[in-house]
Amino acid sequence: MSKGLAYFKEVYDEVPGWVQKMHDYSPIVLDHYTGLRGEIMQDGALSRKEKDVLLASMNAARLYTRSMGYHTKGAIDFGSTIPELVEYFLVSYLYGGTPALKVSLEGLAYALELKGQRVVQSEKGPETIEEVFETMIKWLGDEDTSFLVESLTIIQSSDKDKIEAKLLCEGHVSTRMKHLNMVGNFITQLRGADAVPWIEKARAVGVTEAELADVGYICVLTAGIPAWFEISDSLKLVTK
Repeated sequence: MSKGLAYFKEVYDEVPGWVQKMHDYSPIVLDHYTGLRGEIMQDGALSRKEKDVLLASMNAARLYTRSMGYHTKGAIDFGSTIPELVEYFLVSYLYGGTPALKVSLEGLAYALELKGQRVVQSEKGPETIEEVFETMIKWLGDEDTSFLVESLTIIQSSDKDKIEAKLLCEGHVSTRMKHLNMVGNFITQLRGADAVPWIEKARAVGVTEAELADVGYICVLTAGIPAWFEISDSLKLVTK
């Protein structure tokens, strides 16, 4: 088995079809991609755990379930808790609304399955924001659901400022990481100009340039090189 195939088998317990096809058509391309991915996903300014869980949430925000699933597994494998994962998915709601949170239910169900807890999903599925939250709270069982309960109450108030303040406040996940998540939500959609206010908010809560750069790198993995163009315009030059 080639190095590229072996790498992804180790990451996902099997070789995904898209990886096998990349190898079949060009093993060299797969090796270069594997090298880039391996370099980006190692611990840096952000940890491997943080990178995977950010990618899970960012892909929920853009309604891309396939990549959300891969990185949900990575997040759980590297130590993310269920309450942490839920708070990241709430940040996807802040960007993409109820559709994003409905998509995130697939990630949550998968995460719970990886933890050994199977959940029952109705054929119709939840439609309203209240139904989505009720489903999450039910699935979490004995886990801490206080942040979910409080968040739903504030969302129901329809006060945008209060909703943003709540979903980005300290909980199981730091406000720093939540602001980085919001930056990534815009960058993966190639909305660099719209990301600028969030980049400034992130800096204001203590996010470093190296952490912003790490978000840019992981965005490259899920949205391509143009994602780096979008965030690099706002990164400060490194002074030596």
